[in-house]
Amino acid sequence: MSVSATRSSSRPRLLLADDRIIRFPAVMGILNVTPDSFRDGGLYRDPEAALDHAIEMAEHGATIIDVGGESTRPGASEVPIDEELARVIPVIEMLSARLTVPISVDTRKAPVARAAVQVGAAIINDVSGLTFDPAMAAVAAESRVAVVLMHMRGTPETMSSMANYRDVVSEVRDYLEARVAAAVAAGISGDRIIVDPGLGFAKNPADNLALMRGLPAIAALGRPVLIGFSGKALELRLKANGERERIARTIAAEVAAVILGASILRVHDPGPTAMALRVAASLALNA
Repeated sequence: MSVSATRSSSRPRLLLADDRIIRFPAVMGILNVTPDSFRDGGLYRDPEAALDHAIEMAEHGATIIDVGGESTRPGASEVPIDEELARVIPVIEMLSARLTVPISVDTRKAPVARAAVQVGAAIINDVSGLTFDPAMAAVAAESRVAVVLMHMRGTPETMSSMANYRDVVSEVRDYLEARVAAAVAAGISGDRIIVDPGLGFAKNPADNLALMRGLPAIAALGRPVLIGFSGKALELRLKANGERERIARTIAAEVAAVILGASILRVHDPGPTAMALRVAASLALNA
């Protein structure tokens, strides 16, 4: 299952997944099949519940579904490969049979990525940027799927203590540029590479804000940029009183991210995000 990105003179506009076209900005719906994820741990461990939720997200505007079987919240422990496989593979197989939108697998482990691709995954979303498992780059190259390369220091267990930067934007950009070069050298086609600055992963609120403001520098790498907002990553020196304000500030930040250069938004609630992007596009806000 091959995936490639088509560039314009400014930034990528399309993601091609077989005969399906994902137009940017795209909304990636999060489907955690874990017991301990930050927001929705335990809700979708049953494959039927996961399928129902994925269908609902697609109906509400998600153009990619990202399935993860290992929590990467701060302090989370590594999940054994067999357990991660048991969580994600039945779900991805069901989704691939029922949905037309591309499926992404959120994993650091090559055996999980390989098995996921075999049952229909079109994107490998690796929070370690292909550094955790030495075999991951080869799996991605052989599979000819799209790959998300994210910036993170350490592991989920250690990253909270590693948010120390002289210039977070330039350091993250340089890291992603190096990871893109390493991926290409490993045989991954450059037009299948997506980059993610990793908000909240070894980043404090000031770092998140700086990266948001510095998104044009990340987008200048010429790859689609994925941004993932969540409760643990969106503290951009703003305080929200209640769920309504949290949703409002999240959507505002997501639209701003697209204006600043993001191509893919990874979200828990695709409906409001997709609606906001449609409104922004209708107002010609470069979305």
